[in-house]
Amino acid sequence: MTEQYRVFEAELTGTEKGNPYTDVWLKAAFQNDAEKIEVNGFYCGNGIYKIRFMPAKPGVWNAVTRSNDPLLNNMELLCECVAAGEGNHGRVLRKNEVLGKDGFSGEDSFHFMYEDGTKFQPFGTTCYAWINQEEEIQEQTLETLKNSCFNKVRMCIFPKYYTYNTKNPLNYAFEGNEADGFDLTRFYPPFWENLEKRIRQLDALGIEADIILLHPYDRWGFSKMSRETDVFYLKYTVDRLCHFKNVWWSLANEFDLLTWKSIEDWELYARVIMRRDCYGHLRSIHNCFKMYDHSRPWITHASIQRIDIYKTSEAVTEWREQYHKPIVVDECAYEGNINLGWGNITGEEMTRRFWEGCIRGGYLSHGEVYVQHEKIWWAHGGRLHGASYPRIAFLKEIMDDVPHKAAPLKLTPENRKENWDVPCLCREDDNSFFLYYFGFSQPSFRIFKLPEGHKYKIELIDTWNMTIQKLPGTYVGEIRVELPQKQYMAVRIKKV
Repeated sequence: MTEQYRVFEAELTGTEKGNPYTDVWLKAAFQNDAEKIEVNGFYCGNGIYKIRFMPAKPGVWNAVTRSNDPLLNNMELLCECVAAGEGNHGRVLRKNEVLGKDGFSGEDSFHFMYEDGTKFQPFGTTCYAWINQEEEIQEQTLETLKNSCFNKVRMCIFPKYYTYNTKNPLNYAFEGNEADGFDLTRFYPPFWENLEKRIRQLDALGIEADIILLHPYDRWGFSKMSRETDVFYLKYTVDRLCHFKNVWWSLANEFDLLTWKSIEDWELYARVIMRRDCYGHLRSIHNCFKMYDHSRPWITHASIQRIDIYKTSEAVTEWREQYHKPIVVDECAYEGNINLGWGNITGEEMTRRFWEGCIRGGYLSHGEVYVQHEKIWWAHGGRLHGASYPRIAFLKEIMDDVPHKAAPLKLTPENRKENWDVPCLCREDDNSFFLYYFGFSQPSFRIFKLPEGHKYKIELIDTWNMTIQKLPGTYVGEIRVELPQKQYMAVRIKKV
């Protein structure tokens, strides 16, 4: 039996002759009473081939294989699927798609949702090369994630060569090594088995694997593979991994630093992924200095690195207006103490950027770069040492309490005078909820004009000290709320 949204897998034995990675193709079309979904099989080494399938609906699914290898052709497969268990919500998709709405319009176009209709708000972190570390560090990373609030991890397939991260990995995606070179026509099965193991473990923790397919930080030659080899690699990657419900595709980390690849290359790679991924997982591409055109139809959400020294999550408002898609600021800079500006903001500033982005209707990713520790979270994983991650967990609890249909306050001629200087997340349709965030500001009081005809309760939230103070009584009309004249305060107002 296979649980809904989980992976059905059939292992088959076929030829080992020649190069099965390039010479043999394998397909199967799974069908129930109403649907037919075709998947691509893949070679695992030692004459072993696998067919995988992620059933989105309970019931019986039948398939017959097709292959140019007679040993693999015309094999009957049966997948009996039972309903999803507790905590199994399926893929994360754009909210519009789950709700059956077309295009990119309305507030729902800015958000995500699980396949079964459950709310999903990403609180991401970055561990680029954690699967390239020794076994002990990989296990430590998973234990840290288990005890954190993070539900999305940005991670690379290829190893990363960069400041503070210069060692060779344990294994590579392709056969070979740095000394003798790599056979870019043959994949290395132990690497892929470990990668799949880690994706499954993340899924068990409720964490999405935001998989970075290509990046420029390389000394092994993987960033400068030919277009044909890139396509070969992408097809194999998608054929193996697309059946895991918690996979997202990030075509590149900092695509604009891969200057030898053209926009036509990236557009081709996107088409390859879409053709091979029969489940339509989320897709993005990430920038360094130059933004990709996130209005492209294949891009499901904008994955952005801030392109200004100071302006980061404040830009969520304009990016929403520009792209009409979920805005994920996957690099708003990192908490840490290195000499580079992208990795030395304080825990207070990381926390502020998270709050600012969430209140403006976007999503943020965390990262940490403290050089006094041998293993640095941003690259290696391991343990967290910073000050922001508990505060981000507190914010996640606050955001979990935000009601359905809440959205950034729309400024109008009528309310601009009172609200232009502080972002607010609210329910404007029924005036039932308002969450103001003051960030850098430190007012000693604030005048609020509450909607007429309703009574409200008010809470003061200290986002750094993680406290919530309930003010006594109820409030109506125009009121003055005393504040502690300190930064990083929020005010939550709920209709009685």
